[in-house]
Amino acid sequence: MFTEPAFLERLSARLGPRGLTTAPDDLAPWLTDWRGRFHGRAAALAAPATTAEVVDVVRLAAAARVAIVPQGGNTSMVGGATPDASGSAIILSMRRMAAVREVSVADASLVAEAGAVLSAVHDAAAAEGLRFPLSLAAKGSATIGGLISTNAGGTQVLRFGTMRAQVLGLEAVLADGSVVGGLVPLRKDNRGYDLKQLLIGAEGTLGIVTAATLRLVPEPAERLVAWVGLAGPGDALTLLRRIEAASGEAVESFELVPRVALDLVLANIPGTRAPLARGHDWNVLVDAAGPSVVAVEAALAAAIQDGLAEDATIAGNAAQGEALWRLRESISEAERIDGAAAKHDIAVPVAAAPAFVMRATDAVEARFAGARVIAFGHVGDGNIHFNVRAPAGRDSAAWVADEGAAVSAFVHDLIQAEGGSLSAEHGIGQMKRAEFARLADPARIAAMRAIKDALDPLGIMNPGKLLPDR
Repeated sequence: MFTEPAFLERLSARLGPRGLTTAPDDLAPWLTDWRGRFHGRAAALAAPATTAEVVDVVRLAAAARVAIVPQGGNTSMVGGATPDASGSAIILSMRRMAAVREVSVADASLVAEAGAVLSAVHDAAAAEGLRFPLSLAAKGSATIGGLISTNAGGTQVLRFGTMRAQVLGLEAVLADGSVVGGLVPLRKDNRGYDLKQLLIGAEGTLGIVTAATLRLVPEPAERLVAWVGLAGPGDALTLLRRIEAASGEAVESFELVPRVALDLVLANIPGTRAPLARGHDWNVLVDAAGPSVVAVEAALAAAIQDGLAEDATIAGNAAQGEALWRLRESISEAERIDGAAAKHDIAVPVAAAPAFVMRATDAVEARFAGARVIAFGHVGDGNIHFNVRAPAGRDSAAWVADEGAAVSAFVHDLIQAEGGSLSAEHGIGQMKRAEFARLADPARIAAMRAIKDALDPLGIMNPGKLLPDR
């Protein structure tokens, strides 16, 4: 347990009563991850209000050899923002650094502090007739710093890319308290190593992101949201390629939803309703924007006419579009209500995704008697959320505790055989460290370890995350 009150006294003197919390009841909500799988302890929660205060917190922690666990909206899916059980670390919360500092229409960019919530960034961009082209179900709580630190993907990667593609400038505090990066919105900068990209996706193990300059895109005048029923996931990829051939880059999101996932949402999420007259084994949610949406509509009509698609509905207004999106975004919530599951955020080459979903589902359900797979997600970029539920009638939490590790290892081996990734958009955190170590190229691990040792020689930045133990 932490035994150096002098360190906390120095932190308190620097941050004041609003900036430092040590009371157990106040700390409790921040010691458990979003999924409730990881629980830790901490000596304090520091909440700096400025970059200068972050610098001082890091310098004080480095001098005292105290570990720092950065935390944004605490929505990590892999325990990446939860301290360990020792109680010796401090949580560094960015919740007081939540401003959207400026929006530049001329530069099509926005400067936001790390604690800014994604929905606030969306609103700030929309007020100027622009938009930030990354969204996900947790947009009301996920923060910009967390999205950067995990290189978040979301639902619009198909057209706009992951968080890496959205960051024009970055400000971060390194483990020695130095500040690196800049917030000037440069589209081109060829001055050697790209430190910005190194910090993106590092999960707080190299430094604390304090602010970022984000790229914005025009708000489209036209939008189409459709729900399409299909016979199989292979038809989904064929349909996507047809739509793209007809409309160019109009499609922003293309989400695969199996019947079992939709049924789970309809059964557990109040206010939801079936989008089509009858159920279909597979469905896709299509979201397209821009002047080419008329071509998307024509392509959908042709797909129904020639039998590629079984049925489709197109939202007639924004409210109907939001209702269709709610079906997709509520899958994780519906799963959680239904019970525990072994969850996997995986990626394979796009061309391999449909066949992989079917083959891996059969393999898992054959290997683990009674297990039920739900495979859904961003089929257009090869990112599938491959979740395995307990057999019907079994205690789901107990089953996951008994079988979860074996299930995950089996799924990850299938992914490895495809040349895929065990982490498409959620990061490694605590949950996947052992599997990452087991499956990763040793040269990759060694290079990452060398970078970590160079930038954080004391090992105080979010220890126990991402990299395996030595």
